[in-house]
Amino acid sequence: MTAVVASGVSKIFNEGERNAVEALVGIDLHVEPGEFVSLIGPSGCGKSTLLRLIANLIEPSAGSIEVFGKPAAQARLDQDYGMAFQQAGLFEWRSVEKNIELPLELKGWDARRRRERAGEMLELVKLPEFARHMPWQLSGGMQQRVAIARALAAHPRLLLMDEPFGALDEMTREHMQAELLQICAATETTVVFVTHSIPEAAYLSDRVVVMSARPGKITDIIDIDLGSGRDEDTREADAFYDSITTIREALRGVEQGAVL
Repeated sequence: MTAVVASGVSKIFNEGERNAVEALVGIDLHVEPGEFVSLIGPSGCGKSTLLRLIANLIEPSAGSIEVFGKPAAQARLDQDYGMAFQQAGLFEWRSVEKNIELPLELKGWDARRRRERAGEMLELVKLPEFARHMPWQLSGGMQQRVAIARALAAHPRLLLMDEPFGALDEMTREHMQAELLQICAATETTVVFVTHSIPEAAYLSDRVVVMSARPGKITDIIDIDLGSGRDEDTREADAFYDSITTIREALRGVEQGAVL
């Protein structure tokens, strides 16, 4: 079953009013289970809007979205996906452990199961010793790991991520990218990931969806073939630099292989 199907999706904000904004038009996209798909394009092209449409946080003006064969609204009610944003969004008055338990509380899990699952997730993101810490006691990268653990706590099959590493320094960002790939491989999670970074898209993705300036359209979908065991050596490989060049050329609207 396809993880995400967007068919003829368009979004107009303030539709019918003088200040109407056409954000997206004619979006057709399929994401397969276990894929890591990145959305990249100019600022304001509708990447985050598309992510929020998949999450059913907003409704499309035209077209339809299905998540694992369900209407997006039903997938949201069934908690078939988790979300992570640029800011970790942790509750400062809850410990790290209690932050991770929050979606499980909403699903009605009992206290013992919540603690066990939170412990499993902290092991997964390599922060087991920080269960009782408060968010403000953690670094930015550690907070993002907690946010990812919370997003994955309820076993969602789909993870939606909106520039989750955008506020981190370059070294921490690269470390978190590697951590994310390991976590997704371990949990077999499908990911739709918004980014402005070409190297990040190339390193993380199975496919990169390139979008035009507003109104956002899909102008290209680029397959990335770097193998499954990506590590620091991957960043030095010719295939990695070739992928960066291909994405950059697609963004610039030039033919692949043209002299820049």
